[in-house]
Amino acid sequence: MSIIINETVKIDAAHSVVWNVITDFRSYRLWNPFVVACDSTGVVGDPIEMRVRVFRSFAQPQREIVFEHDPGRRFCYGLSGVPFEAIRSRRCHDVRATGPRSSEYCSRFELSGRLSPIVSSLLGTRLRRGFHEMTEAIRVRSQQLAQAETEAAEESR
Repeated sequence: MSIIINETVKIDAAHSVVWNVITDFRSYRLWNPFVVACDSTGVVGDPIEMRVRVFRSFAQPQREIVFEHDPGRRFCYGLSGVPFEAIRSRRCHDVRATGPRSSEYCSRFELSGRLSPIVSSLLGTRLRRGFHEMTEAIRVRSQQLAQAETEAAEESR
C-alpha cells in the first residue's frame, strides 16, 4: 500500500512567478508552513536539505536527492537507496502557463515500499495536511508576488 497525494490548483500569477516561488528554496522559511527550511543546488543527483513540519511543534530534518529538474516545468526529489527498498518517495512540482498571468500548479507525492503501510497509518493524515498547506501557500505567495509586481509597474509609469 502506498500513499499518493495529488493536488492541482489554478494560480493568478505568471508561470515564471510560480516557478520562482517553488525554486527559491532559501525563502521557504518566509512562507511555507510545511517545509520550513530548504536548501539545494537543484542539480539532479545533488541533495535537497529540508526541515519538514509533520508535527506542529517540531520540524524534522529531511535529506533527499534531486531526481529531475526541467527548469520552468518540473522539479522532483525524494528518497531512494534505503536498505532493502523499505521506503521510497517521490515529490514533484509541476507548473504550466495557462495564460500570460495565470498558471496551473500540480503537487504530487508518492510514498511506497515495504514500510509505507506503517508510515501511512501513522503519518498519512499529517502528510496530506502538510502537502495541502504547502500547495495553498505556493498559490498565496505567488499571487502576492504577482500583485506586488503589478503595483510596482503601475507606480513606475
